[in-house]
Amino acid sequence: MSVATIVCSSLSFAWPDETPVFDNLSFTVSTGRTGLVAPNGSGKSTLLKLIAGELRPATGSVSVSGSLGHLAQSLPLTGTLTVAEVLGVAEVIRALDAVESGDVREEHFTTIGDDWDIEERTRAQLDRLGLSDLPLDRRLSTLSGGQIVSLGLAAQLLKRPDVLLLDEPTNNLDAQARHKLYDVLSDFPGTLLLVSHDRALLDRMDRIAELDREELRLYGGDFTAYEEAVRAEQEVAEKNVRNAEQELRREKREMQQARERAERRMSNASRNLKNAGLPKIFAGTMKRGAQESAGRSATVHSTRVDEARARLDEAGRALRDEQRLTLELPDTQVPAGRNLFLGEGMQARLGDRPVFADGGLGLTVRGPERIALTGPNGAGKTTLLRLIAGDLPLSGGEIKRNDGRIAYLSQRLDLLDVDRTVAENFAAFAPGRPEAERMNLLARFLFRGPRAHLPVGVLSGGERLRATLACVLCAEPAPHLLLLDEPTNNLDLVGAGQLEGALNSYQGAFMVVSHDERFLARIGVQRRLRLADGTLEEVRAPEV
Repeated sequence: MSVATIVCSSLSFAWPDETPVFDNLSFTVSTGRTGLVAPNGSGKSTLLKLIAGELRPATGSVSVSGSLGHLAQSLPLTGTLTVAEVLGVAEVIRALDAVESGDVREEHFTTIGDDWDIEERTRAQLDRLGLSDLPLDRRLSTLSGGQIVSLGLAAQLLKRPDVLLLDEPTNNLDAQARHKLYDVLSDFPGTLLLVSHDRALLDRMDRIAELDREELRLYGGDFTAYEEAVRAEQEVAEKNVRNAEQELRREKREMQQARERAERRMSNASRNLKNAGLPKIFAGTMKRGAQESAGRSATVHSTRVDEARARLDEAGRALRDEQRLTLELPDTQVPAGRNLFLGEGMQARLGDRPVFADGGLGLTVRGPERIALTGPNGAGKTTLLRLIAGDLPLSGGEIKRNDGRIAYLSQRLDLLDVDRTVAENFAAFAPGRPEAERMNLLARFLFRGPRAHLPVGVLSGGERLRATLACVLCAEPAPHLLLLDEPTNNLDLVGAGQLEGALNSYQGAFMVVSHDERFLARIGVQRRLRLADGTLEEVRAPEV
């Protein structure tokens, strides 16, 4: 494989409403594993789409040497597709089957090309990603979110690309699937550029690229080394700000003292001249000279103050703004021990297949429990959440919801109207709140000023989650039971911290599906349920 590079030169891009994303951005990424980091909404996914040619820059250029593969955050796949069709091997396999059956038409050989070993390579790639038992004719509608992500990665790797772009590749993956992916990417020989909030994956990178609107800065080493470098930079920046603040105070003080000295001199000189009985013309000349001298001194000190203020502004720009959510959500409070949900013998079907074991599942949720729902991909975790929320009909068993105040945030984050603004969606969830109160609450979720009036459809994954949380947690009435399905998907580490802040402010019960053990530890999970092989059992937390 030849050396593959990504080169962006003077790249600028803005959305149709002229909201700028990049301005004169230039960088080069070469062979090796590079993790791309930046706050949600900074344009990480947009940059990958520009590199992949799915978006066109307003100015500048993008060039990629070698073949390219791109795994997007949201895979444009339909449930009727088969595994072979997603992998892009269905036509070749049909041609191989035809030749083996004696049909030697030239069109079949043209379709096959050099891919006579495509079935073996396909099965080997699926095996490496933990999909060894997945039939090639199975429909996507029967797969879990994690299996679909792994399948999408397998499809890109089968192309044997020189450059591979991955956008949140560990989304929805259980622990076993994540480690399979880590091993596969460790062996990738080309140029890998990935966006991820998965610290374990970022700590397997050769370098970290920090994205800004006008700059992409490269830090050698993994994410831990990047954090240490940033921390050292911030210590220097904070010291520079303190020094600049002291300098500005000193210059202001000296300017004030110089002004007071000049006023005293002028006052003394005026009295002395008067007492000396000098001619008026001579006294006026001396007075003007003193005033001009005082004016020159004031100008010098004013210039020094302006220069000190400019140095303070420059030092302040080097400080990073780490925004966290600080919320008060009293309307979500629920009495301890109150039964919020009771399900007995719950059963559901996907197509003709029962999801759970014979006899179904039993589950009780009381307020204000914090429950983690874990288990392998494809076990039915999302199905269980949908049953609790009433989003999926029972095929057996009984369910009792105490007050119906249940909110469900799916992996797709499809609760909001994408054509309406954040503020309009919020008003639909909380119509009884005055507009000023609504805007104040949105500001607490970091939607301030113009950001509150952006359509939901243009928000990043992290921003959309924040908007959804704002609408749900401040709804009328507020939920007593919150169901979250892989909520850290598409979140950078700052966004994950914001989500932790929101959930730690929430006073009701929640059940969250997540494979992120650090996240589960930080949101105070008290009870763990594992769903596997159609049964639900209480488990202890693993060592983090």
